[in-house]
Amino acid sequence: MSDVSIFVLVLILDLILMFITVYFIITLSDLECDYINALTCCQKLNKYVLPELILKLIPSVIFLFSGYWVLVLLNAPFDAWYILRIVKKPSSYVGFYDPAEIHNRGELKVHIRNSMIKLGQHLLFFFVYLYYLIVTLIG
Repeated sequence: MSDVSIFVLVLILDLILMFITVYFIITLSDLECDYINALTCCQKLNKYVLPELILKLIPSVIFLFSGYWVLVLLNAPFDAWYILRIVKKPSSYVGFYDPAEIHNRGELKVHIRNSMIKLGQHLLFFFVYLYYLIVTLIG
């Protein structure tokens, strides 16, 4: 796999992750404004938790095997955060987003904040990957 195709693939994956994150923010905001109920919201979001994690880990694996150690190290804290968030959820929850608990203890605000952090991370890495793509094309 050439360097250009690696960065094009990673840019596409990052765009998909941005769209998923925006979908999460919109759905959580709809729940916050009572446009949808908690059960519907959590069912919609729980479908995308595992695919989002897999899509997030694919670039790190690609960079690991391609020898882009700086990008692996930049991605590592965010990958660990994604995995830790999922592993730390109580086993009594229906999914990552639990309809019975989403309104308790300000959990909805935490989910919205985490989604905003993810969106910022995806935007940052989009431009980092774009920079690496341009450098690869020039060189």
